[in-house]
Amino acid sequence: MPDTSPIPIWQADAFTDRPFAGNPAAVCLLTRPADAGWMQNVAAEMNLSETAFVVPRPEGFELRWFTPLTEVDLCGHATLAAAQAEAERVRRMGETMAAMCEEVRKESPVWPKT
Repeated sequence: MPDTSPIPIWQADAFTDRPFAGNPAAVCLLTRPADAGWMQNVAAEMNLSETAFVVPRPEGFELRWFTPLTEVDLCGHATLAAAQAEAERVRRMGETMAAMCEEVRKESPVWPKT
């Protein structure tokens, strides 16, 4: 049975500091490598000039880029969009972890109350 877990897909505009400007790209943050055919289908569905697929590795990240029609060797603006999406994911994860720690602290009988 195929995995049906949700996969976050972001859309970011590179080379701008305002919405609806710059160079848009989709970013798919994966937890493990995906089939190239599936990535191609996602890129076609996103219908942007490029979609970046990001897989974490112990030494960094693996990135692959797809247009709606084919895989490409490199895409600058989709790489920047991927970095932005990963930074946002980490920021949100940090906020979630901080909130969880605060709840544990509030409920813990041994941690001092503030």
